[in-house]
Amino acid sequence: MDEDDVGGGGDASPQHAGDGAVVAERGGPGALAPRDVASSPTSSRSVTETVNGSHRFVIQGYSLAKGMGVGKHIASETFTVGGYQWAIYFYPDGKNPEDNSAYVSVFIALASEGTDVRALFELTLQDQSGRGKHKVHSHFDRSLESGPYTLKYRGSMWGYKRFFRRTALETSDFLKDDCLKINCTVGVVTSTMDYSRPHSLEVPDSDIGYHFGTLLDSQEGADVIFSVAGQKFHAHKLVLAARSSFFRSEFFDPESDEEKNESDTSDEIREIVIDDMEPKVFEAVLHFMYRDNLVSDEELSASSSDCSIFDTLAGKLLAAADKYELPRLRVLCESYLCKQISVNSVATTLALADQYHAMELKSVCLKFAAENLSAVIRTEGFSYLKDNCPSLQSEILRTVAGCEEECSSGGKSQSVWGQISDGGDTSGRRVRPRV
Repeated sequence: MDEDDVGGGGDASPQHAGDGAVVAERGGPGALAPRDVASSPTSSRSVTETVNGSHRFVIQGYSLAKGMGVGKHIASETFTVGGYQWAIYFYPDGKNPEDNSAYVSVFIALASEGTDVRALFELTLQDQSGRGKHKVHSHFDRSLESGPYTLKYRGSMWGYKRFFRRTALETSDFLKDDCLKINCTVGVVTSTMDYSRPHSLEVPDSDIGYHFGTLLDSQEGADVIFSVAGQKFHAHKLVLAARSSFFRSEFFDPESDEEKNESDTSDEIREIVIDDMEPKVFEAVLHFMYRDNLVSDEELSASSSDCSIFDTLAGKLLAAADKYELPRLRVLCESYLCKQISVNSVATTLALADQYHAMELKSVCLKFAAENLSAVIRTEGFSYLKDNCPSLQSEILRTVAGCEEECSSGGKSQSVWGQISDGGDTSGRRVRPRV
């Protein structure tokens, strides 16, 4: 709708009072009858604004990307803004054949399903000299002039075919150590209706986890003790049974007459020995069962350096979630471990996920390994799969075949299988060769 193109008046239009408020009238003109009741004024407001988000795309090895061909791009990882997935496409040899690779091209693409998505964009090429003289292409500055850009469907793009002349780029402070850094900001246009409410109260966030955590810390009313490598943990049967079907079965399934008589004649708190878990792991399990969240990232990451994924606290918690039938703990561990996936760790993480039935994590690992196959096959983790989990190697190859079929249907020309002979990066960072 054009600016100021709003509805008209006429005798039938409602009478306005104050800031857009609409007053309803009853009966004829004049004072209200004693028993007539006037309805309260109501108001509404349409709010159109942008939901903004940013993504930083680092292109390492710029000189090696040159020559991949006009119209072929390197894609960033997808990122979410305003409920939609987006990706940055960098064309080292340009997108436009008529430019004869004289310019690099940069575009922002809608990477998820969507129809007529309206958005503003900004692309910033970072000055790496420290002087802050960045090159900025912003749609935000022109929003009042031309309005937001509309992306019609998945794959629609906004950007610049002639983002930067290549010869100038290669002698500039934007390129340092064969590396480019591009910041992208997306502002998705959203419209909401705000209307008056007679009364509203803000309800605080749930604090049940805090109170149950206090109960665990105080040991008040504890009726079971766990002995883990000589360390004692006091807990409450009802809490554990409510959280875990394993413990519900352990504590409340029908007992034999002999066991029941033994428990009836003893007033001592039952002690259970845990001989297959470290104290810090069991303590983290209790932390989850009472507080419904993981221990701090500092505790999780403290065990993650220079050791197998199986020996990390997150890996052992995933095993505990499987043992004690704690599906939410499993998902929390999967989410944490997903963020730690790298070329060097993906194979052993895949083995961990498969062993402890973490299907979401396993799916992510298979896809990551397939996309970065040439680098993954050179890692010790891949050799571990070969020796200990050959069936997972087969699953990786089947996933590669699926990616190959998807790439072909999407019009991409580089074979995923071809990555095996293209060389790879085993430094531990994510590698996403794309064209």
